[in-house]
Amino acid sequence: MPIYTYRCGNCGVQFERQQKFSEAPLKECPECHARQLRKVYTPVGIVFKGSGFYATDHRSPSGMNSGAKSNSDSEKKTSGEKPGSEKPAAPKSED
Repeated sequence: MPIYTYRCGNCGVQFERQQKFSEAPLKECPECHARQLRKVYTPVGIVFKGSGFYATDHRSPSGMNSGAKSNSDSEKKTSGEKPGSEKPAAPKSED
């Protein structure tokens, strides 16, 4: 059975109560008897265990190598130019 946290909007008291899913939520505060109880929802911590949860789990080693080959191939194509084929910038003369 889950444990629910309730807080009273009138007096501010906060408490926990173990209830079945089928039970109706509490409405009346046990301290001040006002009908201003609300459930307090808190984030739940999630722990991922095992493989398949991270991006690195889906990459295959062969896929990573083919990406590296394509990068080196493109570098060879762009570096195929002769070194020094670029013209150096002419110095500006001051007149």
